[in-house]
Amino acid sequence: MEMPVTERLGLHIKRVEQELMAAKHAALRPLGLTVPQYVALYTLDDQPGLSAAALARACLVTPQTIATVLANLEAKGLIARQPHPWHRKVVEVRLTQDGRGLLAEADAKAVAIERRIADGFSSEERALLIDLLARASSQLTVAPQQD
Repeated sequence: MEMPVTERLGLHIKRVEQELMAAKHAALRPLGLTVPQYVALYTLDDQPGLSAAALARACLVTPQTIATVLANLEAKGLIARQPHPWHRKVVEVRLTQDGRGLLAEADAKAVAIERRIADGFSSEERALLIDLLARASSQLTVAPQQD
């Protein structure tokens, strides 16, 4: 079954994702952050006290990746880890004051990039694009029908 390259939606989605990540990497580099570090800080700001395993799931990365991200953030003084008050085997991760400050700077840069994308569409087109991407995602997450 052949499919012309122009009809391969995955290629179009991947190209835009790579361009988005490149723009965010370039914007965050002067702050000394990577995109995965920014995403971790952003997630921890929204959900303080997550464990590393929960943070990895929320950030859509492997436990090994989040371990490296957290080690680097901790070395920079941007996060603190502490044992959960009841579950001693669980370590909670929270932003430090420095982490919150750097996140505010980084998020302003990320929002500017997101606005550049959004400005290319009307509000109706943005809503449609979000719906179409959600539909594409659901096509990949539901079990295929048997023929």
